[in-house]
Order: sequence, then C-alpha cells, then structure tokens
Amino acid sequence: MNDTARDTTATIIPTLRYRDAPAAVDWLSQAFGFEPRLVVPDGEGGIAHAQLVFGNGMVMLGSARDDDFGRLQAPLADPAGPVSQSPYVIVADVDGHHDRAVAAGAEIVSPPADQDYGGRLYSCRDPEGNLWHFGCYDPWETA
Repeated sequence: MNDTARDTTATIIPTLRYRDAPAAVDWLSQAFGFEPRLVVPDGEGGIAHAQLVFGNGMVMLGSARDDDFGRLQAPLADPAGPVSQSPYVIVADVDGHHDRAVAAGAEIVSPPADQDYGGRLYSCRDPEGNLWHFGCYDPWETA
C-alpha cells in the first residue's frame, strides 16, 4: 500500500453536489441500491452532508450552496451536457442492476454490453445529469 494512504475500507470517495439533494438521496437509493449511512439536514430543506454506501464503497453528497466549496464544486450547468468525471461502480448483476435503474427512471446512455477488456457495463444519467457507470469488471482482479 502507498505509505501516504490510510488503511481503511475505501480510500477514494467521490463527492457530488445536487440542486435537490434530498430527492437525490432517495433516487440513488431506489435506482442504484445505495444505502444512506448518514444524512445531515441543513435546516433549510436541503442536506448539509450525506454519506451513501454501496458494498464497501461510498459517495458523499450535499445540497448546492453558494459557499466556499460551492464555488469549487456545483451541479452540472447543463444536465444533458458532457461531464468531466463519473463514478464506476462494480455490481454483481449488470443486467439486473440496469433493470432496477430503468424502473426508477434512469436515462440509459449506454445499454448493458460486454466489453473488450472483460466484464459487462452500462452507463446512465441520474435526474440531475450526473453520469454513472455500472459493471462487473473488477480491476482489482486483473493485476
């Protein structure tokens, strides 16, 4: 292990900001199977901080705000436009996960397909346009 990394469950945790973070927590749970670990309301109908887990992974999110961090990270200006980064989540059953996301209203941008490098993958957008990839390819197993 890199000597600067801490020995913990996951050392990389993506963060997102949403215009409607309470709806995002509900939707990400319903569509993708994330489980809320911690949700801290901001007292104004939004979320100051939330931690959602999936297996041994986590994403953290909060409501968009005009604060120091909000000037560095904000929801997508154009939910249909390109993104600069996106999470990849390893799932056991790509097609079953895809069907769950479709039932929740996910916009599928790439249907489930076998990949040349191995595994199977699909990609979709959440209601605010964030791009997500779900696949069974596990890069930890290919070293």
